Amino acid sequence: MSTRVAAMPTVAVVGGSLGGLTAALVLRDIGCDVTVYERSASALQARGAGIAVLRETLRYPVERLGIPPERISSSTDWIRFLEPDGTVRHEQQHLYRFSSWNTIYRTLLDALDPGRYLLGREMVSFTDDADGVTVRFTDGSETRADLLVCADGISSAARAQVLPDVTPRYAGYVAWRGVFPEAQLGPAAFAALHDALTYQLLPGSHILVYPIPGLDGAVEEGRRLMNMVWYRNVAEDDLAAMLTDRTGQHRSVSLPPGAARDEVVARMRDDAAGSLAPPIADVVTGVPEPFMQAVFDIEVPRMVFGRVCLIGDAAFAVRPHAAAGTAKAAEDGWVLAGQLVAAHGDVPTALAAWEAEQLTLGAALLARTREIGDSSQFTGSFLPGDRRLIFGLHEPGR
Repeated sequence: MSTRVAAMPTVAVVGGSLGGLTAALVLRDIGCDVTVYERSASALQARGAGIAVLRETLRYPVERLGIPPERISSSTDWIRFLEPDGTVRHEQQHLYRFSSWNTIYRTLLDALDPGRYLLGREMVSFTDDADGVTVRFTDGSETRADLLVCADGISSAARAQVLPDVTPRYAGYVAWRGVFPEAQLGPAAFAALHDALTYQLLPGSHILVYPIPGLDGAVEEGRRLMNMVWYRNVAEDDLAAMLTDRTGQHRSVSLPPGAARDEVVARMRDDAAGSLAPPIADVVTGVPEPFMQAVFDIEVPRMVFGRVCLIGDAAFAVRPHAAAGTAKAAEDGWVLAGQLVAAHGDVPTALAAWEAEQLTLGAALLARTREIGDSSQFTGSFLPGDRRLIFGLHEPGR
């Protein structure tokens, strides 16, 4: 049965990552005239970025494109916690699916008309009025739409315009990330890691390792990548130095692969060799280009401003511990499409209903991920088997 209805608005989506693409696709499917404006001059990529995929993340590929989840994601049957000597501290059966940012991005991008995904279009400002929104770009061009969906991420220019007092709040720790070819694991490390989401807890720290599709999208054992995420406390006074790259440039949020200074990477690898369980240490010390992301919280009091809305990290940047950041961005798009259908295309009516629902979800998710992160990094109450640790958007496991 078609979801298309009459009188759907024209929509400009600013930001062409996973949240922006999902919003564009579901809005297109209900009959909106949608164009995505991406500031990057070339198609996006995130080298070494693995993600746990919840139902909402895979909903469009599975429900609308008919792609089986196992074709674009790997799966694990166990959650396992290791002791420093590599023995198992705790394990429980639980199915998770994992993918890579690149795999999901390419899947969504391929489903959108190329003429509707415009590169090199960085928004500089917008003006909202009763009839629509005028969006201006740094190249001097502008466009007019009935609805502006801002999916421009943690450093959102849209949020800076409408909520200048809302800024990222540093959580007190960073995430070291990277990937290592599963085929290069030794037999013992492979046996320990290939079928599980594997954790190790350390004082004021924890690390996760899990398999994701290979660079070519392969999901078969032996052709995948092992993805690691290591959360380590860094004092706020020391953060700027940690985020200074090998050229001396300071980065505000993250260091991409290859940008971290040699001495910083060497110190991290030395710590890994000295403190991590041998299978996990093999992955961390073997990652050729580890990269770093500072963990921030962002919470907004509003998501709607006339005919403009903020979605995904532009509104709520949540800590990664529920594996729900990409799921939340996708859900923002799905719910927006549903509200537009319910309102028969009336943008103000749809946005009012949408905002009430998504503000509640965003605030609850942020509070939950803060609690999990603080329990690991600061209070020491992060324990194996705790149900709070089960990934989920709406609650643990859901």
